[in-house]
Amino acid sequence: MEKLRYIGDFAEPEKRRMLVLENGRYFIGKGFGSPETRIAEIVFNTSMVGYQEILSDPSYCGQMVVMSYPLIGNYGLADEDYESKGIYMSGFIVREYNDSPSNFRFTKTLSEVMFDNGAAGISQVDTREIVKLIRNEGAMRAMITDAGRDVAECVAELKAYSLPHDQVSRVSSKNIWYSRTKNPEFNVVVVDCGVKLSMIKKLNAHGANVVVVPYNTPFEEVMRFKPDGLFISNGPGDPEDVPEVRELIKKARGRLPIMGICLGHQIIGLAYGAKTYKMKFGHRGGNHPVKDMTTGKVEITSQNHSYAIDKSSLEGTGMTLTHINLTDSEPEGMLDEKNSVISIQYHPESAAGPEDSDYLFDSFIGFLKKAGGGKHAKENRY
Repeated sequence: MEKLRYIGDFAEPEKRRMLVLENGRYFIGKGFGSPETRIAEIVFNTSMVGYQEILSDPSYCGQMVVMSYPLIGNYGLADEDYESKGIYMSGFIVREYNDSPSNFRFTKTLSEVMFDNGAAGISQVDTREIVKLIRNEGAMRAMITDAGRDVAECVAELKAYSLPHDQVSRVSSKNIWYSRTKNPEFNVVVVDCGVKLSMIKKLNAHGANVVVVPYNTPFEEVMRFKPDGLFISNGPGDPEDVPEVRELIKKARGRLPIMGICLGHQIIGLAYGAKTYKMKFGHRGGNHPVKDMTTGKVEITSQNHSYAIDKSSLEGTGMTLTHINLTDSEPEGMLDEKNSVISIQYHPESAAGPEDSDYLFDSFIGFLKKAGGGKHAKENRY
């Protein structure tokens, strides 16, 4: 097995770490974050900024991320910029890690937060080569561990490792919680499959009081909050792993306006009878071109997903395809006008995403108004 070359200065031998891939390739680098061994699915992200939002996005539960942009950590982490209340990512792989942030807003370094939350990091490795490996061979199991370990033993451990199927239950809130806004017009129940806080803020900004419920909350419990609409959030893993949410959508369809984003989009597709599949290496980054088929306009979008809806399976489901990805024609948006259901694969709420995608939330609000929503919001029933 050919040994890959070192990159950078290794003046601190105790921090030397190793990234081992399931296919037998390995890379020696410098560690940061948690010193513990971590195994997860390795994927890559092409964003130039937003590593804090990526680190705190629950959709990365059970994964480690290679950043294709070479410099990471240079502006630290700020308390106001987290996308969730927890860190669920297993690891970060970067070319150059900067542990001396220059941002006046930062409160902790990236390494400190990763150490506190058990996420392992490795730097000074050839991230360009690693991204090409994932692009050509697909996402695979990977390990960040001590540099002195036997590579063959690590590969055997990786091949014996089973990827998890319980990520949504790991990241979903265990209790109901609320996010209120001034002068609310609507009540919206958000099903937490790994929701990003920016989605809740976007709903608040559109005049909705929000009730966030665990992913496995039954329909009868959802209706207790007298919602004007139902929102299915983003989240990690295979949409087939959360049949509870699929059944909730089936019961709510036609009774409540529904909006889904990312994993929520995929689960809505399943609830309508469409099929999903796992992509070779997924879509992750802030530069994915998506065409709105209703207007012909193209948006440059922020994305993070491993699974997608099979476009050929949409026929006869009642869902109309509204958006497609211009790189691979993957379905990016769907609409059921009759039952007031809208879903979108990319992240229109993202601070790193398109600034002109508020129309998607406007469409959902339009459905709430059309359904006569707003009767209960001002009564502050919850």
